[in-house]
Amino acid sequence: MLSDVYFPRINGVSTSIETFRARLAEHGVGVDLIAPAYTGEEPQPGIERIPAWVVPGDPEDRMMQPRALRAALRRRKAEGYDLVHVQTPFLAHYAGVRAARAWGVPVIETYHTFFEEYLFHYVPFAPSGWMRVLARRFSRSQGNAVDAVVVPSSAMRDRLREYGVESPLHVLPTGIPLARFQARDGGAFRDRHDIERGRPVALYVGRVAHEKNIDFIVAAMARVRASLPDALLLITGEGPARAALEAEARAFGLGDSVRFLGYLDRRDDLLDCYAAADLFVFASRTETQGLVLLEAMAMGLPVVALAAMGTRDVLLPASGALTPDDDVDAFAAAMLELLANPQRRRELGARGRAWAESWSDDAMADRLARLYAHALQVGVAAAPTGRSVGEDPIRSSE
Repeated sequence: MLSDVYFPRINGVSTSIETFRARLAEHGVGVDLIAPAYTGEEPQPGIERIPAWVVPGDPEDRMMQPRALRAALRRRKAEGYDLVHVQTPFLAHYAGVRAARAWGVPVIETYHTFFEEYLFHYVPFAPSGWMRVLARRFSRSQGNAVDAVVVPSSAMRDRLREYGVESPLHVLPTGIPLARFQARDGGAFRDRHDIERGRPVALYVGRVAHEKNIDFIVAAMARVRASLPDALLLITGEGPARAALEAEARAFGLGDSVRFLGYLDRRDDLLDCYAAADLFVFASRTETQGLVLLEAMAMGLPVVALAAMGTRDVLLPASGALTPDDDVDAFAAAMLELLANPQRRRELGARGRAWAESWSDDAMADRLARLYAHALQVGVAAAPTGRSVGEDPIRSSE
């Protein structure tokens, strides 16, 4: 596997890589990962860290040094790999495709990010129409340069088909390590953070970034507080939108009704935070999957979320989630419905937990291992372009 991002950088790509790497070995697949070095990570078996520069304007991210990356791949040639799996569309994509072609092995790429919407938030001065065309061409070019593309949702598969991606498209979401999401001490978490035991708490977990539409949740929270004055919104995670969101909360006069907790350790504090909340909220319109929705469900936390793009596959009626219209008042009304009704929260939380069990990491790793085997049977495409879109032989959960 090659990726332009991995832990300690926290995002869905890092989580997906970690989840699959942990389980693939049990399905007969050995995985080596090449990823950027950040700041003095301890050596880990199966992971090679490439010297990297800080990305200008984004201190959370790193750009691998091209010469060091090429040297690492030259050393790896003798390892006799059967397949290359690229996880990100930057240097890792071009280096991974070049290495796979040189080694004569198939190359698969996972399309994690909906660039058509993502780019607007980071290049705001560029004309939106031009950026949309550029994003589509970029995605089409990269998708047609590999032998198969993995997408985490059916919505993203359909969008890539619209772009003109002709490589086979396989819907395969990231699974949930269910064993990790067990009963935790939410009361102790509240005590540590001076939150009254009976106070109604809504929770957002994820990158604090503009494309996550967190300002929509803050606006809904202002309406919730008008009817439920002691309600509290917790926002966990780091990202470039935090200062703007803090300013928005102040403008709404929310004061102590919105708290930014920053990064919480995923194996400890974050699980306690899930357990401390009464409700999970999510409003992104551009997710390719929405992994945190499944995490919240696995913890038995009822969900209010917008069903858009990749989250539609997760937010089916069986999930127990409330999916209001894309309207602040409707979203606030759904939050109030659950915050005011403990029995309703318990019912939806139980349905969500049962739904999350069908998205286990083991089941998804088995499907990815079978996809690798299928790719090896098919072999390297003679011509990456001009092929018809292949149907996924490894069907996704409906």
